[in-house]
Amino acid sequence: MPDLVTAQRAIPPEVLRVVKQVEIKARILADQALLGTYRSVFRGSGLDFEEVREYEPGDDIRSIDWNVTARMRTPYIKKYREERELNIFLAVDVSASSWFGSGTVSKRELAADVAALLAVTALHNNDRVGLLLFADGVREFIPPRGGRPHLYSLIRRLLFAEPRRSGTELASATEFIGHITKKRNVVFVISDFLDFEFEAPLRMLAHKHDVVALILNDRRELELPAVGVVGLEDAETGRMTYVDTARADVRESYAHAARERRAQRLRTFSRMGLDRLDLFTDRPYVPALLALFNARSKRN
Repeated sequence: MPDLVTAQRAIPPEVLRVVKQVEIKARILADQALLGTYRSVFRGSGLDFEEVREYEPGDDIRSIDWNVTARMRTPYIKKYREERELNIFLAVDVSASSWFGSGTVSKRELAADVAALLAVTALHNNDRVGLLLFADGVREFIPPRGGRPHLYSLIRRLLFAEPRRSGTELASATEFIGHITKKRNVVFVISDFLDFEFEAPLRMLAHKHDVVALILNDRRELELPAVGVVGLEDAETGRMTYVDTARADVRESYAHAARERRAQRLRTFSRMGLDRLDLFTDRPYVPALLALFNARSKRN
């Protein structure tokens, strides 16, 4: 694996500057908010037997080793150590709709910031992080690794993946993850989930892995401002539609359709019982992530 200096030299200076800015921001946010809860939220994939020791009052009787107890004629229990190392997969939607942003931050930039924060937090805990970029198919895959050079590589690809006019098709991404690993992993799926055929692929993925859906939103997808005639382009098809936003009925019709899409999406997630989190381009994402982590921690 290349060292940090080699990895930095391989990145153009102007790109490295942006990558470092995202990394520094992620490290600061991780230190301030997520590191304390991450370990209790995402557990290792199993337990490794460590030793047997004599039973002490308060020990769980279910852990008694009856074979050793019979030989020693005094109760002994099995002691296990958590297999801590995890593979964290970041499955990030890079379809055309992810490039939309009505303010200073696009959904794509939000996805990169959130993914970088999760990667920094996981690597700090000695977990390995992999990246899968998908749109109408798998665009790129970086296997799980650790180390700062690997982090730089992940952030660079998140920020500078080639934009393409394509839709979102989640099935190929979930099938790909299912084929490359048999071990139970944690998979963050970061997408706007505009592909309404995501229920079956996510169910299949969640059957084998711990899946968390992070849903990217922009407020202009939910409502239109009253600014007169505007052209609305479908990022994934290129089709243009012109609407008069000065008309209240037009704005209400747009908002109603957006509410219906959002409600349908939430009903789908509720049926699956997956952990999900709505993220918005104009709102802080750290408090939302922390609330999700704390809720999961209380369940564990």
